[in-house]
Amino acid sequence: MTKTRAIPALCILITMCAQVRASTTATWEMNGYRDFLPGRFDGVLLSQEGHLALAPKLDTLFASGQPIVWSVAQAPDGTIYAGTGHRGSVYRISLSGKSSLEWTADQSEIFALAVDAKGVLYAATSPDGKIYRIENGHAGEYFAPGVKYIWSLAFSPDGALYAGTGTDGKIYRIESAGKGQVYYETGQAHVTCLAFDRNGNLLAGSEPNGIIYRIAGQGKAFALYDASLPEIRRLVPMPDGSVIAAAMGGSLARRTLGGVPSQLGVPGSVSVSATSTSVTVEAQAGVEIKPKPEAEKAPAAQTAIAAASQVQMIETPGVEKSAIYRINPDNTVETLWSSKDENVYDVLVADGGPGEGGSFSGGRVFPNKRLIFSTDQQGRIYSLDSRGTATLLAQTNEGEAIRLLAGRSGMLVATGDAGKLYRLASQPGASGSYESPVHDAGGVARWGKLSWRGGRVDGGRVRFRTRTGNSLRPDNTWSDWSEPLTIPGGSPVGSPNARYIQWKAEIGADAASLDGVTLAYLPQNTPPVIRSITASSVAAFAGAAKTAAQSQSASAAYSITVTDSGDAGPTPSAGTPTQNLTRPGSDQIQIAWQAEDADGDRLVYALYFRGENEHEWKLLKANLTENSYTLDSDAFADGKYCFKVTASDSPSNPPETARQAELVSAPVLIDRTPPVVTIGTPKSDGSRVEIAVDAVDAASALRRCEYSLDAGPWIPMSPVEGIVDSPRESFVVKLDNLPPGEHLFVVRAVDSANNAGLAKTVVR
Repeated sequence: MTKTRAIPALCILITMCAQVRASTTATWEMNGYRDFLPGRFDGVLLSQEGHLALAPKLDTLFASGQPIVWSVAQAPDGTIYAGTGHRGSVYRISLSGKSSLEWTADQSEIFALAVDAKGVLYAATSPDGKIYRIENGHAGEYFAPGVKYIWSLAFSPDGALYAGTGTDGKIYRIESAGKGQVYYETGQAHVTCLAFDRNGNLLAGSEPNGIIYRIAGQGKAFALYDASLPEIRRLVPMPDGSVIAAAMGGSLARRTLGGVPSQLGVPGSVSVSATSTSVTVEAQAGVEIKPKPEAEKAPAAQTAIAAASQVQMIETPGVEKSAIYRINPDNTVETLWSSKDENVYDVLVADGGPGEGGSFSGGRVFPNKRLIFSTDQQGRIYSLDSRGTATLLAQTNEGEAIRLLAGRSGMLVATGDAGKLYRLASQPGASGSYESPVHDAGGVARWGKLSWRGGRVDGGRVRFRTRTGNSLRPDNTWSDWSEPLTIPGGSPVGSPNARYIQWKAEIGADAASLDGVTLAYLPQNTPPVIRSITASSVAAFAGAAKTAAQSQSASAAYSITVTDSGDAGPTPSAGTPTQNLTRPGSDQIQIAWQAEDADGDRLVYALYFRGENEHEWKLLKANLTENSYTLDSDAFADGKYCFKVTASDSPSNPPETARQAELVSAPVLIDRTPPVVTIGTPKSDGSRVEIAVDAVDAASALRRCEYSLDAGPWIPMSPVEGIVDSPRESFVVKLDNLPPGEHLFVVRAVDSANNAGLAKTVVR
């Protein structure tokens, strides 16, 4: 008995919980990798387990003052070189960060740099693709293949220089100054990257079909892999013979700049400008660059930026943007990482931190090695473990992290949006912060407590601040960051009530990690909305008439009376009764409405009416839970009425916070009385008969009047004033050439409510 009663009680409790959802406290919880990833990181990393902790220290080593650093290289003595766009400069940077301008090209882009075994620098320029040899600050033309772009440079073990070009997709081998030849033609538009494997074979990546080639000799190649993504960005040979490949551009449609079709690969946030040339962007790193006529050229050092154009990226959401593949020695391929949100720009294998390792090549483990890659999502740098799980190591908060270089004093990151070189140290910084994504409470909310958990986050080592506003993006209309919240178990939020909120965690050196954050708030109750009210007539046929007809039919059977003599008696006469045609019973009026509540609250309704020239609303029905109500039209006299519906979310909210809405219908005409038709005495004049007709309706205007002669078709009648539009109309019907005899003349008048009034006369 007890168990039986407990089940209904539980159902009632569940129902009550569902009903009061809007009035209960809501929570915004952030737990794990996917929740934290969309935020903004500053000196904070995000582990694959979803822990926020201090990141390796990230310092700005060099700022070029130009939009982008396309290429980086390091000499044997540790000197770092950086090639920039869109002024075509090469900078020399020491390990301490001291920099100087090494050389400025007469072209706008330096897409590739390479350093030979002797420390001599080689730079590839575009859009007039040439290779320059730079030594002791002096540059000389080394090789001019006569192509538009040179995307990649690589030295072979025998000291020859190889160049990947576009738009012809050729690879050149250059043995000395001015001496070079085509080594392989890919048939693709662009050769985007080059590398040499452990056997000395040349590896090449291409665009737009994303094919990876292994070239064993001049004109001899094998396609290692045909990726589903259009552009191969980077190739990293591994010691066991496998190859790590980074590919991107899967969600990007081809775009144009200045009307010129472009290729994939330019960072979307980098604006392309011109110095000594007119620049449009096309290819691997992004540019189709059209040189001006020679007469218009000026020395690059003396020419300011002449124009700037924003590259328009057309993305298809929900498809794979980029991926990192491992091509094993047996040519099988594994996808180590992929993303629908970020484009990968570069990848390298670097020394790992304490306890870090990886199995990035054929299942073999290389101790203290890890796979590092960079993306276009606020210039992020990730590390990848052997399970294919990414850890966000650092975020430069630039548009893109274009290039990575494993430098002597730490990893170097070249960025776009602001052309800088960042140095990522192996040790964590002293402090960092993390800004959460903006949370939408759905309406103005009252904030409760913010609580968090993690390893050693007590004692003020993690401090939280909040800010709120009523615009989706934080701007100057938002509140300032609040005073620090320091109680992990729950600190009251002091920011103003608003629709949107954001929190920031400030992590000190003593904090091990931050694992989860919960914010409690009470949403403002949103009032319901009534969208529409409609009134319709529903005919209710008289059931009694139907029953009577059935009874009459059943009693029509013959009966026989037998006398005591055995003779049949006389048959009685049943007569011939008049047949009654059934008529609809009393009409019913159905009032229906559409209502909704943004909070999902259960609604209760009340229905009112008010007649024309009346001042007060009269209640028809309260506590309605359905969205319609049917009533007998006989309760209303003919006339115009308005109906009002009120909707309340009181079943789901306390009385003090319940909200109500109302809507008044358009006037509804109730008219059940047909027009009165009066037919005058027919007047005969030879073969013509004239009949005067009057039609009057007490409640509404007439809409149609017509007559029928001898049960023939209905013929419209034209009133004396010309238009049937008033409650009273007069007509004169002229009948010509009537045949001799008696004729039935019937008039029908129809009012605005479709009531029909009829009258007849006999014309002789």
